[in-house]
Amino acid sequence: MNAKEHFDCIVLGLGGMGSASLYHLAKRGLRVLGLERFGRAHSLGASHGRSRVIRQAYMEHSDYVPLVMRAYENWRALEERTGLELLKIVGGLMIGGPDSIPVAGSIRSAQEHGLPHEVLDAGQIRSRFPPLTPPDDFTALFEEKAGVLVPEQCVETHLRVATEEGATALFETKVLHWKQEGSGVRVETDKGDFSCDQLVISAGPWASNWIDASLVPLVVERYVMFWFEPVDGSVFAPEVFPIHIWEAEDGVLFYGFPSQAGVPGVKVAFHTVCTVCTPDEIKREVSEDEIEQMRSYLRRYVPSLAGRCLETRTCMYTSPPDKHFVIGRHPGCDNVVLLAGFSGHGFKFSSVIGEVAAELVCDGETRQKIGLFSPDRFLRA
Repeated sequence: MNAKEHFDCIVLGLGGMGSASLYHLAKRGLRVLGLERFGRAHSLGASHGRSRVIRQAYMEHSDYVPLVMRAYENWRALEERTGLELLKIVGGLMIGGPDSIPVAGSIRSAQEHGLPHEVLDAGQIRSRFPPLTPPDDFTALFEEKAGVLVPEQCVETHLRVATEEGATALFETKVLHWKQEGSGVRVETDKGDFSCDQLVISAGPWASNWIDASLVPLVVERYVMFWFEPVDGSVFAPEVFPIHIWEAEDGVLFYGFPSQAGVPGVKVAFHTVCTVCTPDEIKREVSEDEIEQMRSYLRRYVPSLAGRCLETRTCMYTSPPDKHFVIGRHPGCDNVVLLAGFSGHGFKFSSVIGEVAAELVCDGETRQKIGLFSPDRFLRA
């Protein structure tokens, strides 16, 4: 069967990473096709939920810092092009015991890269941000440049500017299979077959369907986002209240946001409380027990938010064993670029990950330091 059309590159999946890749590839002058099994900026994967954290003093590893600094530049460039506000600076607190991951990891990255920051004790946290009630032995790193992205708006904006640059995007199009064919790649879909010189796989939780687990092991997990009704909404306004990431006394990580205009309630979520799932069989319903579990942490740490739960949504993390991103050439296919395993903290990077994908496709290498994220690391291990 002959392919319907041939493209320089096909992008499989048009969420956060895929929409940005589509834009940067088209901007480089390639004839590029994006394929998405659902609709535009949908809420079934990992690029939704009305808000995503962006931060610089990166607790996970200091190698993320140059990448996120470039992401800030690219978000601002996209804002300048479109006239939209995509990144809102509200400040950020990384809270826990002195040796906790949010505090120790963030301080390490901030010091290594010379990032402006403050270290606050529990009394200073409570004084400056009254809704928060950390225990007396807790401390925090505060960074002024942390902020909030609206993922649906960011995805839609990348899609729009991609088509302005000449990209083709097909939605409600299910990929059935991809395979190397000669010097290129054939992608089979329920709308027909397409061929390309190079393929970018950016399918979020569905990436595990298209990447051999023996080469790149990925696990998909179900997480819940919650919106709780505050006692006093004014104290959670973005002008006075930051994003906040906690390591609780029992080791659980959770995070929260300031309020957002037009969104009822204030969003909070766990970063380490989840269940393993598959993207096609995820349980979308949220139980009262799950709501009560979140409320129990709010009673301890953000008590004025521990009231009525107004809304819940599920999302998915896709993670390799080490929780670091997977960015680079497919270990078995030189003309396939993998963007996967973003482990619930990747959306902020999408503006630069798309640029990295375009550099790998067009130039064979990237200016960014991505050795930590090499897909080959699993074979080496």
